[in-house]
Amino acid sequence: MRKRALRIISGLGGVAAIIAVTPSIGFAQDGPTTQDYLNNLWVFIAGCLVFFMQAGFALVEAGLTRAKNVVNIFAKNMADAIIGVTAFFATGYALAFGGDGWFAGTDAFFLAGEDMAAIPEGGLSVATTFFFQAVFAATAVTIASGAMAERTKFPAYLIFAAVMCAFIYPVVVHWTWGGGLIADIEIGDAVYSDFAGSGIVHMTGGIAALMGAWFLGPRLGKYDSNGKPRAIPGHNIPFAIIGVFILWLGWFGFNPGSELLADEFVMTVAVNTMLAAVAGGLFCTVTIWLVAGKPDVAMIGNGVLAGLVAITAPCGAVDPFPAFIIGGIGGVLVVFSVFFFDRMKIDDPVGAISVHGVVGAWGVLSIGFFAKYDDAFLGREDAGLLYGGGIDQLVVQVVMLVIIAAWVAITTGILFYAIKSTIGLRVSAEEESEGLDVLEHGLSGYSGDLVNVG
Repeated sequence: MRKRALRIISGLGGVAAIIAVTPSIGFAQDGPTTQDYLNNLWVFIAGCLVFFMQAGFALVEAGLTRAKNVVNIFAKNMADAIIGVTAFFATGYALAFGGDGWFAGTDAFFLAGEDMAAIPEGGLSVATTFFFQAVFAATAVTIASGAMAERTKFPAYLIFAAVMCAFIYPVVVHWTWGGGLIADIEIGDAVYSDFAGSGIVHMTGGIAALMGAWFLGPRLGKYDSNGKPRAIPGHNIPFAIIGVFILWLGWFGFNPGSELLADEFVMTVAVNTMLAAVAGGLFCTVTIWLVAGKPDVAMIGNGVLAGLVAITAPCGAVDPFPAFIIGGIGGVLVVFSVFFFDRMKIDDPVGAISVHGVVGAWGVLSIGFFAKYDDAFLGREDAGLLYGGGIDQLVVQVVMLVIIAAWVAITTGILFYAIKSTIGLRVSAEEESEGLDVLEHGLSGYSGDLVNVG
């Protein structure tokens, strides 16, 4: 009897536990459902993956630059997280999501007045939203750091990072995901779409990278007396490729996490992301092998990243085969873009302008060609030109691209000009020749194991 009673009590306890965690069917339930908690938990985990991408960016940039600047590279990536999240907390979140104005939000500076923990029905808490969006902001500014590597003053870079995350990037977010200027544009039945940020995050970072590299000028020794570009090899290709794999992993938070729900579409987005990445690497391998005669593994790594950037906008609107094609085109574009900017004397040590700026623009435009499904932005099926949707969607995507590019180019241009005219943007020729590690940070990245016996 005693054992039977214990079994009955245990069974009743199990039933009670199931009822407690199961969404109500036929019974009233107050507060968030289990699905609401799962949505918030998934977006938090996705945000952690996106945050881990900072390590990937640091390794890619350090690997593709010289050993004498490795500490500086890692210091800038640390600053992107520290300064970037602080700036987004102070003003960035408010400008992005704190209101309905066409230009920028006006509420929630320093998250003041926000109920952080409350979970609205079917939605995310402010805490979850802020966490996810803050790591996106840090990613946007990190993109520029590689293009500005090996010759930028550290204090100047800190100012850039702060303004980027406090003002420039948040305004782009408000115009799009925040319901502002670009979100209000309609051409026929078409409205903008950028599911996870090919344009909003990556092209924004890529345009800032372009302006930074242009204001800085090329590194010493990059061009010979005839203006022909010289290769300046990175000091640690294994660093760079490990960084690519970390970024690849992080993208499974970046894109699927942007569904903002734990639902059946998360894995569809993940599959599209994977296929675009491998296509970018594959098409880039073939292209660089034909063009340069060698399968340059550093360029192939950038090809994988190009595939990932390209699919970031359309990942929720396309089938797997178009995702593969979109990523593959990104892998081809990045090769010719890198060579083009080299010829234009825009010195980008890691290819950030090409990977994020040029291919980010392609990702935005690809929706106009390949969009088949409503990704919660498009509002209709078969919006792409290749599915009978007409040219309206492509036109809207072009308008979005032009507005973002103009805003970022103008604002970062003003910022870099102001920095250059005051504290200075570039280190001296002597500092650049010696390397930034010791002079800017007081230590070397590879100092050796020396024992002081004196």
